[in-house]
Amino acid sequence: MTDSDRAFELPTSEIVSHFEDGEYDIEGRMPYSSNTTLLVNVQSEDGREQKGIYKPGRGERPLWDFPEGLYKREVAMYRVADQLGWSVIPPTALVDGPLGLGSVQAFVNADFEQHYFTLHEAGLGLDDLRQICVLDLIANNTDRKSGHCLLGSDGHIYGIDHGLSFHAEWKLRTVMWDFVGEPIPDAILQCVDRFVEADSYPFLDDLLDGLELDAMKTRAKAVLNEGVFPDDETGGHRYPWPLV
Repeated sequence: MTDSDRAFELPTSEIVSHFEDGEYDIEGRMPYSSNTTLLVNVQSEDGREQKGIYKPGRGERPLWDFPEGLYKREVAMYRVADQLGWSVIPPTALVDGPLGLGSVQAFVNADFEQHYFTLHEAGLGLDDLRQICVLDLIANNTDRKSGHCLLGSDGHIYGIDHGLSFHAEWKLRTVMWDFVGEPIPDAILQCVDRFVEADSYPFLDDLLDGLELDAMKTRAKAVLNEGVFPDDETGGHRYPWPLV
């Protein structure tokens, strides 16, 4: 695989530890972000580099319906996806970076002209999109915009921007309603079943509170019990804005 075919500079199995131990260089601020979102280059002692998106807690705007520490939910989404065995969330680490505690997520080398609407219409990465859709149901993603689905250089789809997830109250808002009524593939349900059977999620204890963990388990069980992609029964209130 050439460099141009890679979604990330480093192997995915090495990125989290690289972010935890590396030296940070802030390259700039990402545009159109409501909270402080920085492009960083992280270098190891042996000179290897990996770009990332760093979201420090101190740069978050207070919200009335979510507690501070949205960066923890970014990390939680990656850890849940990883536990499910899915590679649709870029490796994301909890770090004490140059601006304090926050999350850093591997920057995706992607075709930024593509997003959920164009990908689904073209029939690209549908298996990955279905995994992201189920992951959003389990995590109660409140902000799945079309532009939060990236086509990586490796041909896989990656979901980004998950600070508004894992609320204990049902708050799902997503543009991904094209699978409504379709049976969830058995391969996905088997992963969710193993996740539910685990019943204990110590890898989330430093990120979510007890109510949020209980609600997550309830939603995962609902995915298994229903077995199909749900519909929006609110008449459109479960769409985020803007859509892209």
